[in-house]
Amino acid sequence: MMKTQVLTNTTGTETEINPFRVYHFGKVQNDGNASMRNLLGGKGANLAEMSSIGIPVPPGFTIPTSMCTHYNDNQQQLADALMIEVDEAITLMEQQTATEFGSLENPLLVSVRSGARVSMPGMMDTVLNLGLTDIAVIGLANKTNNARMAYDSYRRFIVMYSEVVKGMDAEAFEELIDAAKSKAGVSEDTGLSVEDLKELCLELKKLYTELSGDEFPQDPKIQLRSAIEAVFDSWNTERAVLYRKIQNIPASWGTAVNVQAMVFGNKGASSATGVAFTRNPSTGDKTYFGEYLINAQGEDVVAGVRTPLPISKESAAQKCLDGQSMEETMPKTYVELTDVFEKLEKHYADMQDVEFTVEEEKLYILQTRNGKRSGFAQVRMAVEMVEEGLVDEKTALARIEPSSIEQMLSPIFNLEDKANAASEMVGKGLNAGPGAASGVLALTSAKAIEYKQLGVPCVLVRNDTSPADFGGMMAAEGVLTVRGGATSHAAVVARQFGKPCVCGLAALKVKESTGEISIGDKKIKEGDAISLDGSTGEVFFCKIETSASEVIQGIIDGVIDPNESEICKQYQTIMTWADKYRRLKIRTNADTSRDLKIALSLGAEGVGLTRVEHMFGSDDKLLLLRQVMLAKDEQIKTLALSNIEHFLKEDFTALFQTLNGRPATVRLLDPPMHEFMPHGDADTAKTAKALKITDAELRASLGDMEEHNPMLGFRGCRLGILKPELTRVQVRAILEAALELNSAYIPCKPEIMVPIIMHENELIHQRTLIDKVAQDLFAELGQKVSYSVGTMIELPRAALQADEIAKHADFFSFGTNDLTQTTLGISRDDANHFLPTYKNGVSDPLTGTGNFEVYPDDPFQTLDQSGVGKLVQLGVKGGRSTSKDLKIGICGEHGGDPASIDFFHRNGLDYVSCSPFRVPVARLSAALSAIRAEEVE
Repeated sequence: MMKTQVLTNTTGTETEINPFRVYHFGKVQNDGNASMRNLLGGKGANLAEMSSIGIPVPPGFTIPTSMCTHYNDNQQQLADALMIEVDEAITLMEQQTATEFGSLENPLLVSVRSGARVSMPGMMDTVLNLGLTDIAVIGLANKTNNARMAYDSYRRFIVMYSEVVKGMDAEAFEELIDAAKSKAGVSEDTGLSVEDLKELCLELKKLYTELSGDEFPQDPKIQLRSAIEAVFDSWNTERAVLYRKIQNIPASWGTAVNVQAMVFGNKGASSATGVAFTRNPSTGDKTYFGEYLINAQGEDVVAGVRTPLPISKESAAQKCLDGQSMEETMPKTYVELTDVFEKLEKHYADMQDVEFTVEEEKLYILQTRNGKRSGFAQVRMAVEMVEEGLVDEKTALARIEPSSIEQMLSPIFNLEDKANAASEMVGKGLNAGPGAASGVLALTSAKAIEYKQLGVPCVLVRNDTSPADFGGMMAAEGVLTVRGGATSHAAVVARQFGKPCVCGLAALKVKESTGEISIGDKKIKEGDAISLDGSTGEVFFCKIETSASEVIQGIIDGVIDPNESEICKQYQTIMTWADKYRRLKIRTNADTSRDLKIALSLGAEGVGLTRVEHMFGSDDKLLLLRQVMLAKDEQIKTLALSNIEHFLKEDFTALFQTLNGRPATVRLLDPPMHEFMPHGDADTAKTAKALKITDAELRASLGDMEEHNPMLGFRGCRLGILKPELTRVQVRAILEAALELNSAYIPCKPEIMVPIIMHENELIHQRTLIDKVAQDLFAELGQKVSYSVGTMIELPRAALQADEIAKHADFFSFGTNDLTQTTLGISRDDANHFLPTYKNGVSDPLTGTGNFEVYPDDPFQTLDQSGVGKLVQLGVKGGRSTSKDLKIGICGEHGGDPASIDFFHRNGLDYVSCSPFRVPVARLSAALSAIRAEEVE
């Protein structure tokens, strides 16, 4: 049984809605408005709104989205009560237009179109010219005195009905049309005569009968019912489902159906159809941007049947089409259209995407919606519309997707060059690090470094990466891996350093021994050209030129004056607004002063995560850690500890100096030890020599340390508890650096973070040790520095016991990468084997189709709010129950994800920390979260 819905009207009063009713639009009766898009869909709501403000809209009615849900919940059956309303609505349309459905004298023709609450361009189905029959086509020809237009419309309807409603192969019908054009000796549909078209309609109906076993329907009401069902069915087509998944549109929303009186752009030289934007959707430029076709219907523009022409004289001149623009061929109508543009943009206070038809010089508007736009256009329009007084800052910010800011920072391929390289695209992996990279193929870090030294750009390609590949990753322009997901080592490091990265390209075969890679029958060798687009995941076996974005050139590299760049100025304006409205602080994950300088230039307010293990990037430093872990000789171990303290102090000094008083959270060593131990004969021999033992003795020691699951093994605070000397040298290095800087009047207040806490006793042990080291050092040097000690909440038990742990902590930082792994029992490096399939849909046990969605999102990209998120909520509540002013942040990859940031804002965290190049995204996302929260209040 369909439930009665409740709608809140513009006065705030709730009214019951008959779920089976239809909603009229037009001059005679207008039941809806723009606020009703959830019920009427965007198209239906805007048709009603335009009718109410005097825009010339052909009359019609909307079947609400609730009926799509009802249809799908009832074995794809339309309710009889609904069809009674539809019949009554058709009668009203007949009265308004002085026409009759199926009439020989004056037939009513309608379009049947979808309309979800958010725009899904091209994803669902449309049927035009519905109502034409063998009788009605004669009536249309007589009424219009234009037999050619009538039969042209009939052949269009037969093809569209066959394809959309009956699911027939359109190609078979197109072959008949091509044959008709060939027989007539013409190249375009417009060249077919009336007799050609009459004969073509007969051939098309004959093919319909052959394919379906039935005659082409001659009852308009049967046509209409079938078309409504087809539009509802198109909500669940493969392309629509995929689009909804990408855009996170719930399947439960459904689509509305809009039935509207047809107007005809194919009545001859005084008729036309087109699509236009009130501003340029690619650049944001405040100029009319659109295309039209004379003597055509709407599908001709979007389907590429004919090449459309620019609407404006200026655009036509730029394309060497002088004299062919709508502004020149239909000057009076063009003025009317631009008047409508101005009225619509002012009314909706946003750039509009407008569909129009001109029928014998009379203009009709068939649709308007807020236009889709590029990232650059989003930013430009937001800034300029505020300057124009069209919207306020909060409204402007709300129209900018955080990914648009990311797009402004990323190196890019020239679109034309990329299009020319389409035949060289060999595969598509996970778009793990945005931007574009092109260079020669390098299969090892050593080779990448060699190319860097030679000044040759390269792309590092590996099965997967580890800390040992750090140097090669830094030397390369981009990184491509066979294995790993969006938060794998390769992805995390690449994003941190702004490196384009594609991960999880499972079809790629890497043969390091022969120096080549291949996908299918295509292969290249080391030194050959390769390009990747980290924004789309596409990989090309060729060279495509790239360049840094203008924002990077102006704000980070300083090669252009940002005050002379409109793009830089627009970016800075948006960031200023974001900082004005956000509540969350934005920190960065940075391990070097270089990372930090980038992050600070992009607006970071401190460091939320410095990983000490990342400071052991070179072979010499790795060897020192191995000596501490493996040496039997205490002298070797003591010397190694001293050297570690020395180089860590230098690194911390550089980091703190760059921060200049901003907060810095330093996470003590948290290495998966298997990654830091020697691999291969040469590495083993070098380590054994440094330890003054034999290779066999070293291998025996390594055997003792071997773990079956290193991710859950000897790491984090466990290392500091069993090897307290490592905690001691780290703390001394941190505090010595801070003391020296404070003495030089450079303020510094380090925050020391203990990782992988599962029990409060672990934190008590490490905090006691840290405080003891600090007291001894302060006594030794005769001076003090303020510091704080906290912990990383990254295990479920720690979140559950947060109230006890908080008694011994000055701050919490949620490590959501490991918290996700340990809560879900998924390794982020292996998840690509099944997570993409989980998200895209596996075989449904009942239907056998691939529509059963096991998991909606990659939990390593967007926080699992219903699972991991509950642990975060428990941790926040528990921690602050025993420590009211406990500072709480998050430093996992989710710190740069907009949806996750919104969750952290709503749950009272103080800050998020993310990779340097994600800082602007986080700043904008935090502002959007604050604005949304304010609207709810």
